[in-house]
Amino acid sequence: MGSVYLGALLVSTGCMLLLDRRFRLFFWRDAIAATVVTIAGLAFFLIWDVFGIVTGIFYRGEGAIATGIVLAPEMPLEEPVFLTFLVICTMVVYTGAVRLLARGRARPVPNAEAR
Repeated sequence: MGSVYLGALLVSTGCMLLLDRRFRLFFWRDAIAATVVTIAGLAFFLIWDVFGIVTGIFYRGEGAIATGIVLAPEMPLEEPVFLTFLVICTMVVYTGAVRLLARGRARPVPNAEAR
């Protein structure tokens, strides 16, 4: 039971990457830029977490579904995996929304001349 959360994160990340591949939104659109954005986002959030841990705001909760492996004080193994998922999910949703909005603007408005 101790790997359920990590497994769910990995499966969810895989699903996001499958959506990305299907619609060529992030990694399959520009792998180098996507890698840079993912690493920068992960670094930002890890620094944020370290700051929260040092100031006593963040702490590791006990959970039966977590592995229990700790990378640093109050930093479970699942945290960087979750943060990577967060960045990928955000970028897939963002690039998908941009594409949908651009498609919506490109369509002509019916009876635009009658107005």
